[in-house]
Amino acid sequence: MSRPVRLLSVGALTLDTILRLDTLPMHQGKFVASDAAQMASGMATSAACAARRLGAEVSLWASAGDDAVADQLIADIEAEGVDCGFVRRVKGARSALAAVLVDAHGERIIVPFYDPKAQADPEKLPADLSGFDAVLVDVRWPGAAALALTAARAMGRPAILDADTAPLEVLEQLLPLATHIVASEPAARIVCGQALDPETACADLASRTDAFVAVTGGAQGSWWHDHSAGCVRHVAAPRIKAVDTLAAGDVFHGAFAVGLAEAMPPEQALRFASAAAALKCRRFGGRLGAPDRAETLAMMAAHWPADPAS
Repeated sequence: MSRPVRLLSVGALTLDTILRLDTLPMHQGKFVASDAAQMASGMATSAACAARRLGAEVSLWASAGDDAVADQLIADIEAEGVDCGFVRRVKGARSALAAVLVDAHGERIIVPFYDPKAQADPEKLPADLSGFDAVLVDVRWPGAAALALTAARAMGRPAILDADTAPLEVLEQLLPLATHIVASEPAARIVCGQALDPETACADLASRTDAFVAVTGGAQGSWWHDHSAGCVRHVAAPRIKAVDTLAAGDVFHGAFAVGLAEAMPPEQALRFASAAAALKCRRFGGRLGAPDRAETLAMMAAHWPADPAS
């Protein structure tokens, strides 16, 4: 494209404290971490930072308190080159926090806190969205997500839902508003109500909507429903040794949104996203491990040599 694509990312903004352990705790006690990091994060925020590193111009619409934590969060994200002009500051509210434990295999436990006052529904969009090429929302601020998805869809822009674990009523509110749904396995099972494998869950979810549907399965790759062929297709994930899977899904969604905004075909966008997420998993530090565009394209060329990125 002649200019970088513009994305709006909507949803969570948290201060993450990440502690690395050999194994995740199985009982109460004190455990000494071998490494640690603290940063602004959250699903939509991490996706925004990943998309920025991949070459997009990105604005974040999130909600925070009027505390010193919010000052730190905004400074961290602006340092990544993400526009935080739409971040809402709520008087008397506390900004979101998350404690994260990561083991030697990259698996993690996440314990977030969201102040309900900060998560109150917004009355309107922060701006006219016509200048954005795509909109990506998560499930952590449903009121804002609904407004953004509705506006993007009405303008014919990709309205992308990062459908992760959330109450069924939240998922049922947002699913009909999206043009593109990329769901985690747990979220797909919440909606479908069964312990389905990812391929079957993808087909089941696709039968409930006219939107593009994909279901992600971590190291197992992703499955997407090809409406034209009436079948589910699989995109394998690059094989890597995972160091830290925290924010891998967020990086995946940010990269997928960039791909769609750049008019990549859906399977190409999923490969782009898979490559970016795999590279992130090689590095400790949550979203800080998100790759740049050159790294991502190199991973794509290595993993899918017959289909180099355009």
